[in-house]
Amino acid sequence: MVSNTPFVLAEALAQPTASARLIELGSASSGRTARLELDGRSFFVKSMAGYQADPLDAEADGLRRLTDAAGAGSQAIRIPAVHGLVDVDHQRFLVLDWLDLKGLSAAGAARLGRQLACLHRDARAAAFGLERDNWIGATPQINTPTEDWTAFLFEHRLGALIDRLVDSGAAFSFDMVDSLHEAWTGRFAGCRPVPSLLHGDLWSGNAAMLADGTPVVYDPAVHYGDRECDLAMAALFGGFGREFFDAYQVTWPLEPGWERRREFYQLYHVLNHTLLFGGGYLSDARRRIERLLAG
Repeated sequence: MVSNTPFVLAEALAQPTASARLIELGSASSGRTARLELDGRSFFVKSMAGYQADPLDAEADGLRRLTDAAGAGSQAIRIPAVHGLVDVDHQRFLVLDWLDLKGLSAAGAARLGRQLACLHRDARAAAFGLERDNWIGATPQINTPTEDWTAFLFEHRLGALIDRLVDSGAAFSFDMVDSLHEAWTGRFAGCRPVPSLLHGDLWSGNAAMLADGTPVVYDPAVHYGDRECDLAMAALFGGFGREFFDAYQVTWPLEPGWERRREFYQLYHVLNHTLLFGGGYLSDARRRIERLLAG
């Protein structure tokens, strides 16, 4: 990062520039991270080269959508505020709240479960998807609005990733999509979820809480989809505590069959990890597909 960057960022945020400094923290899949210190106030900053910074634009868009949908009050999920997207010397900087976070306690997880149920129940749309594409980690996520959930799931989620894996030579086949589609429709032909606003990447690493117990979520991949998708991801990769799921169920109970549908929804994220990391995720994805096709 160039030496004048903190001062340019301070000016863009209409903050005093005299004491501005940028403390680098490291790298993440969405770019480099830093702490911006401005006269006693701190901000969290992500940066990427301007020509490839769409993930930052998409993240800002997702955070704003979640903030607008969550509203205010005790059942509103805390979302880091977006203070700006700033271009400096061919780099784009996403400036967010600096929040001192710690892992979710059992009480914090339960509170988040209630809040998520309220978000899903209250923030709805007429179609699945979104009017813009975004990213799931470092993978492009296609959100072309679609009125039919099954069509969206197999064209823009499972089908899109399996096609990418076939193209990468990962020993998958295009007919897997048709076979999975047949398995889904044979079990869930009557599945008609409402399009709820989803975080989209709600694993345990994208949620925490403040010192007072307020849950916070971040790094979204927002779109409108079946609410069960957020819960499916929340049960992967370490997952949330039982308190989270129990509180969600009490607030807005899930429809029968959600445990079986969860396997399809989790496959999307395992396929994405296969694309990004390979290794054991490839064998895990294959096992999951075999299990789904076997019934």
